[in-house]
Amino acid sequence: MQLTIRPETKQDYSAIKKVNDLAFKQENEGTLIEKLRINPEYIPELSLVAEIDGAVRGHILFFPLHVNTDKGGYQTISLAPMAVYPDWQRKGIGGQLIREGLLKVEELGHKSVVVVGHPEYYPRFGFRRASEWNVKVPFPCPDEALMAIEFEKGNLKPGVIKFTPEYFDAL
Repeated sequence: MQLTIRPETKQDYSAIKKVNDLAFKQENEGTLIEKLRINPEYIPELSLVAEIDGAVRGHILFFPLHVNTDKGGYQTISLAPMAVYPDWQRKGIGGQLIREGLLKVEELGHKSVVVVGHPEYYPRFGFRRASEWNVKVPFPCPDEALMAIEFEKGNLKPGVIKFTPEYFDAL
């Protein structure tokens, strides 16, 4: 098995939609990605695919979001969505996408990443409860499911993450 993590290309778009639709068993995430691509904040280098033997088997997207604070705000990066074909799950592909993606996010100069996800999965990559920084989301979310990681100490400050309309459309 030859696994390659690389930025998406236009030729990957239909495979990315398919992997997300199958992994999530519905079309919201695949449609979310399509909508985020046309958002001016979209960063093509932060949409990565896991390719195995020439076929897309996984995908991860990192997207910039604003955190509103009492003193204005700051930018963070959201990890969402991340998907692996059901037949290829539990083989380390998702972990590789996360590790490579976090390296790319940091390399591009971003200072933090947030994720709403499985609390037993993401801490292995350095994520901690966002409540440690008093970072919140504007919707009901279990404390242990909202996590964050800082690349620059002190970047995360108390505030509420402002999700783009595309994310709410996917709910």
